[in-house]
Order: sequence, then C-alpha cells, then structure tokens
Amino acid sequence: MRVLIVEDEPDLAGAIRKALVEEGFAVDVAEDGEVGIFKAESWEYDLVVLDLMLPVVDGWEVLRRLRRKKKTPVLILTARDAVADKVKGLDLGADDYLAKPFELDELLARIRSLLRRAASQPSPVVEVGELQVDTAAKTVRRGGTDVELTAREYALLELFTRNLGKLVTRSMVYDHLYDESDPTGSNVVDVYVANLRRKLGKDFIETRRGQGYILRA
Repeated sequence: MRVLIVEDEPDLAGAIRKALVEEGFAVDVAEDGEVGIFKAESWEYDLVVLDLMLPVVDGWEVLRRLRRKKKTPVLILTARDAVADKVKGLDLGADDYLAKPFELDELLARIRSLLRRAASQPSPVVEVGELQVDTAAKTVRRGGTDVELTAREYALLELFTRNLGKLVTRSMVYDHLYDESDPTGSNVVDVYVANLRRKLGKDFIETRRGQGYILRA
C-alpha cells in the first residue's frame, strides 16, 4: 500500500516514513501543503497522513481541495488537539485525527484500521478459499501452513485481497506499491505474480490478458 505523508518537520516525517517502510508500505513525503496537494492529486494513494500547520498552504486547505476530487482516506496528525479542531477536521472530511505527541504503534494501528475500512474489510484476516491473509500481522497461511513471502510479494497479495474479485491493472500495482523514487522495471509485476502462483497455487490469481489480474473469492 502507498501512503503520502504531508509534514514539514523533517525528523518526524522521516521517523514515520521509516516505520511505514518497515511495515511494507511505499511512502512519499511532501514538506508543504502545495506539494502535498500536487502529489495527492497526481497519484492514487491508499492513505494520506496530514499535518495541519504547514507552510505555503495549510492542512485545512489541503483537506478541502483533496475532498473536491478524491475519497482517499486522510488521517490528520497535528499538535492542534482542541476539540474544536478535531470537529472541524472530521467535518471537512478527515477519516481520523491523532494528536501529537503520539506513539508510532498507535499510528500504525490507526492506518491499518483505515485501510480495512476503505476496503470494506472489518476483520484484519481475509480468507480466500484455503488461504488466510492477516493484514495486521502481515502473515499468510495456506491450508493451516505458514507461507513465506517477500515484503513485495506480500504487498502485492494484500493489494489483491483489498480488491477481491475485482480487476487489478498494472497501473494500479505501480500506483499502490511503488513510491515516486522507485526505478522498478516494467516486467516486475509478472515476476511477482509468478512467485505468488508458485507459493500459493496457480489457480488463485487469474490473468486477464492485456488488462491485469483478478484474485478470485
């Protein structure tokens, strides 16, 4: 999954980015509101972590402009912890609100919860036939046996599970699994799909030639 952090404190943005990357996310960072708007409108992020007190364009305006065009989940992360600010943020379209200082574990849990909500998956465990994907623990079991996946293989499988029964195009894979600095080649999706079929069974993932892939329920 791909996350945009809009935060002007470099140390904090770096710490959040590091924690998310270690959790298997692709992460982009914007250090002011104007760049945040540009990136949020240019790419299909799974979630935006948004500070309110930003240079150039403040977080309120970033949220307003994003909501005119997209339904991307937004988690406000700010030192403004007054009830009036929380109410304003939620009424403007934010999906969650976390005040600074905060614990990284709580931030990560809230992000996972928002992603499940966006995918209409109330439980962290997604079952597809004999396959069980735990999106909280980031583990995979098939027929009761653990399946070892690389971080990128797991990220691709999670993208499929969040779009269960729906077409996942190549452009969706690149938009959701790779950040803006990733130099990945065009044939890498085929490689990861082949690896998943080898580890999970060839019948789990259907190829739609010239269109993309579908994970069947």
